[in-house]
Amino acid sequence: MAALPTKIPQPPLALHVSGTNFQLAVWRALLRIPRGTATSYADIAHASGSPKAVRAVGTAIGANPVALLIPCHRVIQQSGAVGGYRWCTTRKLAIQAWERL
Repeated sequence: MAALPTKIPQPPLALHVSGTNFQLAVWRALLRIPRGTATSYADIAHASGSPKAVRAVGTAIGANPVALLIPCHRVIQQSGAVGGYRWCTTRKLAIQAWERL
């Protein structure tokens, strides 16, 4: 029986993205959401240091230039509804399901 290949550790990926200080704070907060989980726009507003800026958080998330690498698909509405997604909600749901595997 052949041995299964082991996973080779990969170095972290470095990105250079540009945006406003607020956008960068929101995108950093997105990077802290664990894989396979979801959080709300309000939670991201708190995590980015602007708890009352929920609508602005949505705009900053929509401006995310690298959606799979900065995981905006992990953000849902406070009610539990999926919310919008730049590349359609069907794709957002599919990515969320894939991450839960």
